[in-house]
Amino acid sequence: MHDTLVELGAFEEEGAVLLAPRDATRAELERIHAPAYVDAVARASAHPERDHSRWGLSPYGDTPPFAGMHEASLLTTGATLVAMEEVLAGRLRVAFNGAGGLHHAMRDRASGFCIYNDPAIVCGLLADRGLRVAYVDIDAHHGDGVQAAFYDTDRVLTISLHESGHTLFPGTGFASERGTGAGAGYSVNVALPAYTDDAAYVRAFDAVVPELLARYRPDVLVTQQGIDPHFDDPLTHLLLSTRARAHVVGWLAAQPYPWIAMGGGGYALDAVRRTWAMEYLIMLGAAVPALLHDPDPPVLVGDRRRSIDEATDGAVREALAAAW
Repeated sequence: MHDTLVELGAFEEEGAVLLAPRDATRAELERIHAPAYVDAVARASAHPERDHSRWGLSPYGDTPPFAGMHEASLLTTGATLVAMEEVLAGRLRVAFNGAGGLHHAMRDRASGFCIYNDPAIVCGLLADRGLRVAYVDIDAHHGDGVQAAFYDTDRVLTISLHESGHTLFPGTGFASERGTGAGAGYSVNVALPAYTDDAAYVRAFDAVVPELLARYRPDVLVTQQGIDPHFDDPLTHLLLSTRARAHVVGWLAAQPYPWIAMGGGGYALDAVRRTWAMEYLIMLGAAVPALLHDPDPPVLVGDRRRSIDEATDGAVREALAAAW
């Protein structure tokens, strides 16, 4: 993505800034993660050959330990924190960390390739400042770790549009997961059917996100922008193209909120490269060259069109009915 943006001259555009990351501090990690878990990650980083499966770190699981993982994760998390600091200070309206968005990590367990949950850490630190935070997750997978971190509070509104847990990891993210106590209705899940394409996804996004953000009136916007909903992705079953993503990110960019954006999943590497490069240009307000777009995205017709539209509309109704 970086090389593509360099080739396109993106960093020479007005307003473009490249920020140096920093290590996240222990206190910042512990805003979300248990101290014992942070210790365990550090041990696994130094001795990945030992058994750390109690903490979700297993060579045979979805998050294998590796040498230096703690140090690498401090840096990816710290990059998101730098983005937060620049946006809060008013030096930037939006800042993007493509290496971030590790939304599956739980308080005391790694999960889904995610070690430290940088979106949850940022949301928590923002809420601690008394800010109302809207978190919008457009990864193909449910943003379960962020939802779990704020399930009982109304200070962070979490909205996740994802492939249904019936057909995809982590098997959660149904509309019935709406929060508890003060957080009842502030966890909003749009569980989309497999093979949702651009037309259905755009309709779902437009029906849910603008209405809820207008109702919630956040002080700051935090987004996770995994590219694994792309139709070429080998791990998921959604059929999105760069066209749907341009619509979604274009709408987000038109909003007045200070905005901290992150990457996330994505396993068709050319789609990741092109789509994040496109999204960066949209955030910057620069022109998007045609070469970044998918030339021939899939479009459902006939019975498949009707089936997906009906299921998507049902997911939207359930999500809105569950909101506060």
